[in-house]
Amino acid sequence: MLTAEQVKHHCNIEPEFTEDDAWLQARIKAAALYVENYTQRRLYEFADDPLYQADEDALLYGEDIETAMLLLIGHWYANREAVVVGTNNASAPLDFAVDALLQPYRIYGL
Repeated sequence: MLTAEQVKHHCNIEPEFTEDDAWLQARIKAAALYVENYTQRRLYEFADDPLYQADEDALLYGEDIETAMLLLIGHWYANREAVVVGTNNASAPLDFAVDALLQPYRIYGL
């Protein structure tokens, strides 16, 4: 799964800046939960995990999942409030990119 170092690199945060480390760790967990909620599947880091092998709807962590998580965390880091100020909808491109990366893994149902 993502590390704080990867997120810092993505968000252009200096490695020695540690004030936001706890916030970043919490957002890594939130992004993983976002992926699971969006796809309706449990996210696993390794294919040799016995739970992964037993779960018929398992989702294996990969580059596209990682990219979606980085996009989410980067957006959350830059926009720490739940509202967008201004006339343009700044979240639309993010929504499209995240949806495009996760949609192939989504389970649709009733």
